[in-house]
Amino acid sequence: MQYNYKYRLNPTEDVAETLLHHVDTCRQLYNHVLHLLNEADTIPARYEVQGRLPDLKSWWTDLGGVHSKVLQMVVKRVYDNLSTLKAQKENGRTVGMLKWKPPREYRSLTYNQTGFKLKNTSGRPTLWLSKIGEIPIQFHRDIPENATIKQVTVKQEPTGGWYATFGIDVDEATTEKPEKPEQVVGIDVGILKYAHDTDGYAIEGPDFSEERERLERVQRDLSRKERGSANWKKQRRVVAECHADLKRKRRDFLHKLSNYYATEYDLVAVEDLDAKGLVELPGNSRNRAGAAWGTFLRMLKYKCEREGTHFVAVDPKDTTKECASCGVKTDKPLWVREHSCPSCGFEADRDANAAWNILSRGLEDVGVGYSESTPVETALPVDTPVSAKRVVETGSPTLKERTASAVSE
Repeated sequence: MQYNYKYRLNPTEDVAETLLHHVDTCRQLYNHVLHLLNEADTIPARYEVQGRLPDLKSWWTDLGGVHSKVLQMVVKRVYDNLSTLKAQKENGRTVGMLKWKPPREYRSLTYNQTGFKLKNTSGRPTLWLSKIGEIPIQFHRDIPENATIKQVTVKQEPTGGWYATFGIDVDEATTEKPEKPEQVVGIDVGILKYAHDTDGYAIEGPDFSEERERLERVQRDLSRKERGSANWKKQRRVVAECHADLKRKRRDFLHKLSNYYATEYDLVAVEDLDAKGLVELPGNSRNRAGAAWGTFLRMLKYKCEREGTHFVAVDPKDTTKECASCGVKTDKPLWVREHSCPSCGFEADRDANAAWNILSRGLEDVGVGYSESTPVETALPVDTPVSAKRVVETGSPTLKERTASAVSE
């Protein structure tokens, strides 16, 4: 399996200048390759363009100071971006052309297969990079012994800090997914409650109000600075640090939540959400973007694969409208937080009802058997508030009947 391990680098001032020079050389090569492709009648194969690099070195002396694999990965980066544009166009999106990269938008370089090595120099771990030298690294966690490092990407974050991301392959014994999952769960994600599952838990999202207020404050201070001045550059670094702090805390919450579901259950069913499309919808886009549903689902997917847990993404259409007890659809405006079925009288929290529909569809999609030990049913009185604790008790035979019939078909 493939993983990314990220570590903080502590380059000296001289090494940092060398890194910046290499990154800028790669940026100029990126723009040069893009210019060649724009001028060409037909786009040549990537390996044909990579084959021209030795000739470029004959008159472009700066290229000789950069490791050859790094230069090849720059060409690959151009072609990967072109492939992304092509895929978006095929999906019906309106796309333009690739633009030249200014210095602020090109911050990394990648060593693939060769040109890097982890060392232990005088009792401290260092990362050796060809044509650059040794860089102290904060090795806060070990790389697994059965792992092979495939590539290293070195990047300068907007905060000014340098980081190395190791792309590794881990030789793990494949964990077989159980044919008859004992512990199953359906998860409905939202904004008021980040996740509501079929075990009756409503997980509160982290409160970032203080972090957002601080970010807005430092952004206002930045707007008052003269653009390009020393104070403006210093304040821009402060803004970047606030963004990084907010991102770290959000990802920490998502990692812990996704790890919990992947390790505690045999089957996890979620909605197959178009997270990017939801953010682009008008109204409340800031909260939808801050929820980072797409990131959560990606984390959950690879962790379920690692733990041998079934991960099922189901069609999200009408999971909120459909009654989890009888299947009758009822329109609900967003402000209505309870589900009350006019057909069978089943009442539950709106998100809990959706979670049960998600689980039912997930079991049908996978076609796996269901254990005799059924999950906790969710049945909330209309006036019961939803909290971050276990919000309901057992006792809804209607859900048990419908779920049992769904998995038996």
